[in-house]
Amino acid sequence: MDRKQKVLIVEDEKNIVDILRFNLRKEGYDTLEAFDGVTGLRLALEESPDLILLDLMLPEMNGFEVCKLLRDKGRSTPVLIITAREEEKDKILGLDLGADDYITKPFSIRELMARVKANIRRVAMAAQTSPQPQEEALDLGRLVIHKEGARATKDGENLELTQREFELLTYLASHAGRVFSRQELMERVWNYEGYVGDVRGVDVAIRRLREKLEDDPAQPKYIITRRGAGYYFQKDT
Repeated sequence: MDRKQKVLIVEDEKNIVDILRFNLRKEGYDTLEAFDGVTGLRLALEESPDLILLDLMLPEMNGFEVCKLLRDKGRSTPVLIITAREEEKDKILGLDLGADDYITKPFSIRELMARVKANIRRVAMAAQTSPQPQEEALDLGRLVIHKEGARATKDGENLELTQREFELLTYLASHAGRVFSRQELMERVWNYEGYVGDVRGVDVAIRRLREKLEDDPAQPKYIITRRGAGYYFQKDT
């Protein structure tokens, strides 16, 4: 029998932990719970969960530190930040430290479960895919996307991209000139099928990607906004 997939909940509000545990187990997941950051990090390292639901405001060690230390130790476990904070800088920092996505309290269980399933499915699919010969690098002038090694360079210098930023850049660049709505990007890059929830995570990811990619993020030349429609990639001219 296949083992149940395991979700680690790191959250200091017991009522939220109870709700998450109930709904996750109802969907067939095993759960682990931690009520502070130190315990959460220990369980993440010792128990190797399939996904971590991580609050930012925690006793002992906050969620930012937990995420950073987890990534510093080479763990690629999907991390979904749960936060009551609305500040954009907190979301950007969490994503930049290696979190895969965020969801803001109060959240709908339906939306949260869709994100949990999508992130676990993405990792499972990647593990099951037999190795294929890598395509040649995508040469876009000053910008080169090296699919082998999942890295990108600009003017020969490596861009320090998170995995999500690399996936977003690669997808847009591979369909240069085509406009994608936020919802389409959530479905195709984030792997959230039939997504109907908060799409602002796309804006956060695009903003951070521009800061690393563009000469002047305020006047982007690669990742272009089509007002009222979405985003598209423009090649060097």
